[in-house]
Amino acid sequence: MSSQAQSVLVVEDEQSIASFVSLYLKNAGYGVRAVGTGAGALNAVAAEMPSLIVLDLNLPDMDGIEICRRIRKSSDVPILMLTARDEDVDKIIGLEVGADDYLTKPFNPRELVARVKSVLRRATSDRRIDEGDEIRHGDLVINSGRREVLVGDDEIQLAPKEFDLLWELLDHRGIVLTRDQLLERVWGYTFAGDTRTVDVHVRQIRRKLGDASPIVTVWGVGYKVATERSTAPAA
Repeated sequence: MSSQAQSVLVVEDEQSIASFVSLYLKNAGYGVRAVGTGAGALNAVAAEMPSLIVLDLNLPDMDGIEICRRIRKSSDVPILMLTARDEDVDKIIGLEVGADDYLTKPFNPRELVARVKSVLRRATSDRRIDEGDEIRHGDLVINSGRREVLVGDDEIQLAPKEFDLLWELLDHRGIVLTRDQLLERVWGYTFAGDTRTVDVHVRQIRRKLGDASPIVTVWGVGYKVATERSTAPAA
């Protein structure tokens, strides 16, 4: 799908930021609608689902986390979250409830456009994973068609990018993938993205999978899944 056929909903209460973000996105060929409140965002999503949402974390009537949580109940629309606070806890919470990526203010609008393109390219491209493909690793089972993760008989709820990251690592068992490689493979970045995005997602996967987590850190270089499940994951 071309950018001309795609729409972006900008949810930002600071008019100056909303205006220049909208301008850059329009110049990149996207249809843009901007709203300044959480209620306005939910109404816009209900009226006509956009291709992607740029969502500010701090809004006058509703927290961006809550907006993201409500949207995720009915839709997997890509969400790029904006935050003025450079705190890991904000990013962890945002990614945990289903945001696909984040940017910390102040940011370069060209980087925002590049990230929007990458997220949309990943979301709308033909999936490299065949429907119904399944990977088993000990008690862990991940099914691509149903986007389902099981540990034994228990289903584990993962955010969209957490699922994609886990699949990528499991699909390359025994191979070390650097953070930059994972950014490119999972998020589609072809520029120097923030590798902390990968670390935050890995932490969330480990927390949710607990002892069943197969992800191993390799000397700070990157991550891998051991070929044998008997190898315990790093703490």
